[in-house]
Amino acid sequence: MLRSLGKTALQLEPLVLGGNVFGWTIDAKRSFELLDAYVDAGFSAIDTADSYSTWVPGHEGGESEAVIGNWLRANPGKRQKVLLFTKVGSDMGDGRKGLSARWIEQAVEDSLRRLQTEVIDLYQSHWPDPETPIEETLGAFEKLLRAGKVRAIGASNLDAAQLRHALEVAQERRLPPYATLQPQYNLYDRQGFEGALRDLCLKEGLGVITYFSLASGFLSGKYRSKADFSKSARGAGMSKYLNARGERILKALDDAGARQAAAPAEVALAWVIAQPGVTAPIASATDRTQLASLIKATRLRLSEEDMRVLNSASAPAD
Repeated sequence: MLRSLGKTALQLEPLVLGGNVFGWTIDAKRSFELLDAYVDAGFSAIDTADSYSTWVPGHEGGESEAVIGNWLRANPGKRQKVLLFTKVGSDMGDGRKGLSARWIEQAVEDSLRRLQTEVIDLYQSHWPDPETPIEETLGAFEKLLRAGKVRAIGASNLDAAQLRHALEVAQERRLPPYATLQPQYNLYDRQGFEGALRDLCLKEGLGVITYFSLASGFLSGKYRSKADFSKSARGAGMSKYLNARGERILKALDDAGARQAAAPAEVALAWVIAQPGVTAPIASATDRTQLASLIKATRLRLSEEDMRVLNSASAPAD
């Protein structure tokens, strides 16, 4: 079932395909296969960023956008079937960072070129930029909206105070407000979004697409001990989750999964999808089996008992 992305004109299924893996952990051929399968299954939203994947030795950023753009060029009919979400602001080296009007004006052209499209459906500020007044950033976004280069604007990684300030400045200066938020949120990482930030998003009608929706893969159940950390490039970051609370969450996922005949990752995504204020989680896949599991999660309906057990196991410590 389609969901409206806040007050934008965009509608999407309750899943956004994460493009961070394109050109990083999977090559162009595999990326094309997954993008084809995703769209052929009736899904549309794809999230990336200009900085993906600067963290890889030898990469300079833009690799993910370029893969998506080459896929669109190879499939002329697919552009009208997808929603392209990308971001600006992360440090790409050589002074290419931040949310100044000068950099946004250049960065959007770079992203449009790499994506091989004339319009970005959702253009997001990736991180707060304390060196640039928010009115300058929103003014730059306004020009892009008026020029038809982007259809909607959003922000990522803002806390409640930062988002409230941005919305107030937009109203005072008669500038377009952020229409969406992309926070980190999952069954383990709950405190950053729940509370004041979620309340503000609900009050103002913002669309919310969550990232690290599976806690970088921890909630898939793939990492049960330190011996499992070598299973992927993300394994080294799992130690922060492998504690008593993390183990309780994995057990709750296993139990709910047994009742639902579903994998832990499917249950974890279904939990995010069911949360108030969330439009859709972002999740990435590196093969067809993983992608099929993400799609299955959008059709999973957790029972009240499932939700109670999951909420109890994952309740943040006071």
